[in-house]
Parts: sequence; structure tokens; C-alpha cells
Amino acid sequence: MNDKRHSHLHILFFHFIIRYPYHSVIFCLIAFLWGLQKKDFWSIPNLIAISPEIEKVLSSGLKMYLVESKGGAIVCMLLSLFFLGTWPALLTLLERRGRFPQHTYLDYTITNLLAAVIIAFTFGEIGTSSLEKPNFLSQLSQDNWPSVLFAMAGGVVLSIGNLTTQYAWAFVGLSVTEVVSSSITVVIGTTLNYYLDDKINKAEILFPGVACFLIAVCLGSAVHASNAADNKAKLDSYSNESKDGIRANNITDSKQAYTKTVDVNDVEKGVVSTEKAKFGTARFLIDLEKRRAIKIFGKSAVIGLALTFFAGVCFSLFSPAFNLATNDQWHTLKDGVPHLSVYTAFFYFSVSCFVVALILNLIFLYRPVLNAPKSSLKAYINDWNGRGWALLAGLLCGFGNGLQFMGGQAAGYAAADAVQALPLVSTFWGVILFGEYRRSSRKTYMLLVGMLFMFVAAVGILMASSGHRK
Repeated sequence: MNDKRHSHLHILFFHFIIRYPYHSVIFCLIAFLWGLQKKDFWSIPNLIAISPEIEKVLSSGLKMYLVESKGGAIVCMLLSLFFLGTWPALLTLLERRGRFPQHTYLDYTITNLLAAVIIAFTFGEIGTSSLEKPNFLSQLSQDNWPSVLFAMAGGVVLSIGNLTTQYAWAFVGLSVTEVVSSSITVVIGTTLNYYLDDKINKAEILFPGVACFLIAVCLGSAVHASNAADNKAKLDSYSNESKDGIRANNITDSKQAYTKTVDVNDVEKGVVSTEKAKFGTARFLIDLEKRRAIKIFGKSAVIGLALTFFAGVCFSLFSPAFNLATNDQWHTLKDGVPHLSVYTAFFYFSVSCFVVALILNLIFLYRPVLNAPKSSLKAYINDWNGRGWALLAGLLCGFGNGLQFMGGQAAGYAAADAVQALPLVSTFWGVILFGEYRRSSRKTYMLLVGMLFMFVAAVGILMASSGHRK
């Protein structure tokens, strides 16, 4: 009787380890304390002695770890939402401190790839590889190039979109850039994912969420226009009242106002000495223009909006491409070839993202765009000012994207696009760190609150529409 009971305990214990590896650590600690109390540590190994039933369980192999529950998918999406809403704030912070955008993005893209490698060699290698569900290393040698190309295409458009937004943040601001680009992403990308996922999301819930994002696009554009008018009024007032120092109208009309007073090396190092001004004042805007790497005074707002809309279109395509890579809805793989796991697809996705970013930013070092400062490879290597923040931004973006795809594989990529509500997080950082919308008009505040309300509604509705992939 006792032998039979111990045999059942063996099976339950190893099933527990297989299904809940992290909880098993806690179990071992409890067992250790139990042995300490009984002063009989030798009895602990008897509990987990290998039996024929256990050998049968182990011989079947551990399965690759995948998020399969709706609750787990929502947790992944919420974590992804925080990560993807925070890394843009770090890159914006560095640009406002005067660090060259080319330097920042090169650092960012290195750790962005590192995050994918970590995910691939941890989650992607858990368990024994099988024909139906091969692990990461096994899939590298399989004939799955159609899916690989879809994953890499997604990485290309994401890399171009992220690079574009880095310049749009300077022209339009962090909050509005993220609002408009993310809304375009949801409107186009979520619709594509809904049909690619064979409509596993509830359409009656999903598309009202998409409508909320459309409204948010309109409100976000109105916020930008109102805030731009507020800033112009501040600068005009400062120009009329100021008798000494830098006049706002001179700054607006002259592209050389700062090159005469601020050394390029000082700008790159972010050590320009200016008196501190209060957030939202005209003097604050002028001091910020002196300090930042990308000069925006005198530039048309259309440039920033064009960059933002272009980035939104790029972002709307990367998630459907990744969806095709992992689920092969177009049946491009040969018979018997398993679909790419989310971890393998994410690895290829990140590699192409890295290559594109590396090539473009090495070119931009010597041929900068939008009047960004010119640099060199040697200057980039020696520029350690703010490098830690840029590397952290890459990790946050990489793990954020990985969590989004893990959640999308379980609950549907249309629902996982709820992480495009990341402007909620970005706006928080924009207001706290950068003083965006400080001392703005009541109209601007009302539009901002309306925009954020629509985003809160949108993220809730999209998460409620999540289904379960069969």
C-alpha cells in the first residue's frame, strides 16, 4: 500500500516540476525546511526516487514553453505595454540632452537584438525538440524560408518605423507621435490580423475598439495643433517683451542662431550651460532648442506629421508579417515542415531589424538627415554619455516586442495590438520627464484628456476581444 502511494507521489511530483518549474523551487525550499525540522535530510531524496512511471514521463520530453491561457496572454500584453511605452521616453531624453540620434539608435539596436537572443535560447530551448514542435536550434536548419522571410520583412518595417519616430519625436513631441502612429497601427494592422487569425477575436468587441483609436487619431492631431499654437504664442510674447538675450523671432527665422553660440561637441555631450527655466515657458522652449541634437525651430509641422504617419504605416505591417511567419495562413511551407515557433520567428525578426538599423545609421553618421549633426564611427565609439540609457531602451523594446508576440500567439494578434495603447505610458513620461503640455491652454488640456480617455477605452476593448487560438 505504501509503495503504491509513494509511486503516485513520484508521478505527481515530476508532473509538477515539468509544468511549473519556478514553483518547484519553492517546493524544494519547503522540503529543505521540512528536513531541517525532522533532522532527516536523507528522507527527502526518497520522495523523488526514479520509478518506471517517472521514466515514462521523462522519456516523453518536456514541451516547449508557450503562453496558452487567455490570462497569461493578457499579462504578457500588459507588461509589453509598459516596456514599449517606456523605451521611447529614454531615447527622447537623450535627444533632448544633445546626444546624436545616430549614436543612440546604434546602441539601442544592439541590446534590442540581445533581448531576442536571450528569449530564443531560454524559452525557445525549454524542453525536448520534436517533429511537431521543434525547439529554436532545431528550426534553424529546417526548410522554413518562406516563414523566415515573413519574419524578416516584419523586422525591416519595424526598424524603419522606429528610426522614423526617433526624428518625429523631436518635431511633433513624444505624446502625439506615439498617439498618431499607434492609432494608425491599430486601424490597419489589427484589421489585417483579424482576418489572418481566422476571426478568432470577437468582431462585435474588436472593431468598436478600433473606432476608439480612430477618434484618438483625430484628438491627437488636435492636441498637436493646439499645443503648437500655445507654444507659438509663448514665443511671440517672449519676443515682444525680451529686451536682452536671445529673441524667439530671431531663433525662428535663423538657422545659424545656435551654431554661433553652442559648440557642436558641447551639444553632443549635453553640457550646454543655460539657466534653468520652468517647464512650459518660452525660455524653457528656447533653452531646449539650444541643448537638443535635432533643431526644430523654423521647421514646418508638416514634416513631423509626415514622419509620424509614415511610421504608423510601417508599424501596422510588422505584426501581420509576424503573424504569417508563425501561423502560415497562406500555406507557403512544404508539407511536414512545422510552423516557426514564436521564439524562432522573433529571432529572425530581430536580426533583420538589427541589420537595417545598423546600415542606415552608419550612413546617417556621415550623411545625416533633417539637419541632424554629422558624426563618425570613431566619435560614436567614444561617446559614452547616455549610452547606458540607450542600451536599456533596446532591452525594453526587445522584451516588449517578444511579450507582445507571445501573447498574440495565444490570444490572437489582433487583441495583442492593444499594446499600441503605449501612448498612455509615453504620455505619462512625456509630462513627468519633459514637461509636455505644461502651461498650455484649457483647450489643449481638454483635448489631451479626451485623447487619453479614448486610449483607455481602446485598450480595454481590444483586450476584451481576445479569443483563444486552437
